[in-house]
Amino acid sequence: MNGLFRTCRGKAAIMARMPKYFLAAVAALASLSVTADLAAADQASGWEIGPIIRGKNLSPGMPARPMPTRGGWYFDFPVGSAAAGHVHYVTGRTGALAGTSRIVMRYRIDAEPGTRFVAQENPRAPATVSIYLQRRGDNWTGRGRYQYYRWYAPVPTVRELAPGEHEISVRLDDPYWISVAGRNAIKTPGAMEDAIGDLDRIGLVFGTTAHRGHGVFATRPARFTLLSFEIR
Repeated sequence: MNGLFRTCRGKAAIMARMPKYFLAAVAALASLSVTADLAAADQASGWEIGPIIRGKNLSPGMPARPMPTRGGWYFDFPVGSAAAGHVHYVTGRTGALAGTSRIVMRYRIDAEPGTRFVAQENPRAPATVSIYLQRRGDNWTGRGRYQYYRWYAPVPTVRELAPGEHEISVRLDDPYWISVAGRNAIKTPGAMEDAIGDLDRIGLVFGTTAHRGHGVFATRPARFTLLSFEIR
């Protein structure tokens, strides 16, 4: 099906292989509403470029939302230097994930020859894109209980930004999702489960492997196009 997120029901055999503490999280998601079957324009309007924290958008030089395409959306990276802006988070409010086990995202990057993607906080590190999840009610401090409100996909699924068509596939039961405090899910049993059970947002972050959503710009004109975002 087409929509902001495509969802496919997982089979019982897949669920049987998931760790027990994730099964409770998946079951809890049954009460969330599904966001699906949206037209292309609505897909773009359902996503937000940010994050917006206390009224301030932390992706300077970027529009509030990506632009619609047939079946997806795109945005253009800020060009030249960090002063021109940088993109950090592109997120959407999620729907129900009950019976699902994997997120699969396909995207394309078009760029002029010689384009470099630069992580604005650490220009020497490769600039990356990855997937993240965010619990409802996060105050963005990363302290106390809020250190387990944002979760970033395991390091092997992080992709360096480069021209071409790419795919990211990550299992929801992978024990190496990383909290904003830098702790793996396997070391904090129940923490990611609680976040998934009260999920608010899901999306993409741009930065580096060590600093996932800290912003990226390009040295020449470049475009990021989301081709699909499936929750299977």
